[in-house]
Amino acid sequence: MSKTIAGFSKLSKSKKIDWIANTYFANAENTKAVLKQYWNDNEKLQQLHDEFIENTISNYYLPLGVAPNFLINETLYAIPMAIEESSVVAAASKAAKFWLDRGGFKTTVISTTKIGQVHFMFHGDYENLKSFFDTVKQKLITEAKPLTKNMEARGGGILDIELRDKTADIEGYYQLHASFETLDAMGANFINSCLEQFAKTFKNEALLFSGFSEEEKHLEIVMSILSNYVPECLVRAEVSCKVEDLSENKAISGKAFAEKFVRAVNIAEVEPYRAVTHNKGIMNGIDAVVLATGNDFRAVEAGVHAYASRNGKYSSLSHSKIENGIFTFWMEIPLALGTVGGLTGLHPLVKLALELLHKPSAKELMSIVAVAGLAQNFAALRSLTTTGIQKGHMKMHLMNILNQFEANDAEKVILVEHFANNPVSHSAVVNAINNLRKE
Repeated sequence: MSKTIAGFSKLSKSKKIDWIANTYFANAENTKAVLKQYWNDNEKLQQLHDEFIENTISNYYLPLGVAPNFLINETLYAIPMAIEESSVVAAASKAAKFWLDRGGFKTTVISTTKIGQVHFMFHGDYENLKSFFDTVKQKLITEAKPLTKNMEARGGGILDIELRDKTADIEGYYQLHASFETLDAMGANFINSCLEQFAKTFKNEALLFSGFSEEEKHLEIVMSILSNYVPECLVRAEVSCKVEDLSENKAISGKAFAEKFVRAVNIAEVEPYRAVTHNKGIMNGIDAVVLATGNDFRAVEAGVHAYASRNGKYSSLSHSKIENGIFTFWMEIPLALGTVGGLTGLHPLVKLALELLHKPSAKELMSIVAVAGLAQNFAALRSLTTTGIQKGHMKMHLMNILNQFEANDAEKVILVEHFANNPVSHSAVVNAINNLRKE
């Protein structure tokens, strides 16, 4: 029976594993063996991984793949992707190759502003608060100078601080809404440190402000934290070509393909049930590159999906049109990314991934990540509107099914050849394996 434990974090890794294995698993020794087989033989490298997070017991591996032939703003890239889902890397690669001969991908970084907020409660006269803010605003910036000095020397820092009245939502609720430029750093620690300093200065100065009543001087700081919603940290990625250039074979004309493709995007723009899956496909590409480059894919996901709902209804992130015989497919997406700090300077594979991408700036990485998402979306929509999504996906998934049934190398060769010309489904693969083994 499971039991609680005191002081688990203070135990050595081996003792943590002993307790987990003996408490939760029927075969403790097998559990320990599985966990240990994923340790790195290089003790220094394993210690590095152990110290990324708390209470580590092993490493959890994801495949690192590469999608080549991405032409982005006239520069050729091979894009690293860390992901477990079949067909994602293949689909991105196929889309990259398709657009390589049609001008490639074009991107524009629209803005790189990031946001943080000090949330506080004030139950006095708004005009008095406004007068206090106007008086103290410059001091908020000045007293944060020890934190912002190095960032300012590189061209970044605090852009602005606004007082926002949110009392229509919660009685007495206000914000210091601050905007920042963090250059090649994602900037979470920098922003949060600045916000906490703002809060300290704001609270201390309120006690000294002569324009406040005694009660008004004691405003309450609730919390100080950056926002992962970054609608002003935007990048645009697009592809375009003549409609007739979309045709690859006689099965469907470029015009017919373009019209069907645009209709599919239009459906995702108006139908939330479709939009969620549509955008999930975009995030297949985005998350894989974000993870490979040591960035925070949970923050990116949260911000992107909030952006998809910014007009009050969840909608497609991508858009498409046919105008004057030109097919255009594009999206604008918020991405707060960094190429310095965090795992970017620690994880050996992250360092390799960034070098593979020509050691990009944060702006360049925004472009690369956005393109990966757009390419993934193009590949999915292209399949959906022509052959259907399952044909290609299940062929890529075939090896996973074979591995589930522990097919040996000889069996894999025979079955891969068999399914080259036969529909792949779980039941069909099971039947084929059983028939082969009977023979």
